[in-house]
Amino acid sequence: MAQELPREKLGRRGAAALTDVELLQAVIGSGGKGNDFKQIARNLNTVILKVGAENLSIDDIKAIKGIGQAKATVVFAALEYWRRRFAKQTAPLIDSPEKAAEQFGFISNKKQEHFAMLSLDGARRLINCRTISIGTLMSSLVHPREVFSPAIEDRAASIIIGHNHPSGMLDISDQDKEVTMRIRLAGELLGITLDDHIIVAGDSFVSAY
Repeated sequence: MAQELPREKLGRRGAAALTDVELLQAVIGSGGKGNDFKQIARNLNTVILKVGAENLSIDDIKAIKGIGQAKATVVFAALEYWRRRFAKQTAPLIDSPEKAAEQFGFISNKKQEHFAMLSLDGARRLINCRTISIGTLMSSLVHPREVFSPAIEDRAASIIIGHNHPSGMLDISDQDKEVTMRIRLAGELLGITLDDHIIVAGDSFVSAY
């Protein structure tokens, strides 16, 4: 009796009956000429375990022998859907200025000016929140390099920047506008969108974007 293929096994016995490698075989479907799809699935599983499902990129998948652009796209799209809809449900959705301001609450009452950044995935779920710089009571120096270096590390689709006004005033200064413009333009070059620039002071906030 011929050995049951993973897709047939999945349909007849359910996903729980398949090993991790068999599930990947079901996604891959078949190998190319001279490439055993079972070995491809094993290699893919090894890469996922090494890199981590949260960090796996499409380039990691394409680097596996026997996986071309089309198959890599299918595998990565399935993985990304899972990450967005299931793996990251505990990550907050930052889809409004109010929700962004909540994330910047930790700097709202600081006596020095703090500049922070939220990195977001393609579904606008929070990946990370970082303090980028701490300046004087009057200003903090912000360079796009310091903002986008961690955003690239996070593989962020977009970012939101924010800083506090120790004075308690929410007036948007020319410097605030200049920082917004510099970060926005740098993001356009890198393919990482600036979604907003939030200024916080006490329990209040304003968007400088």
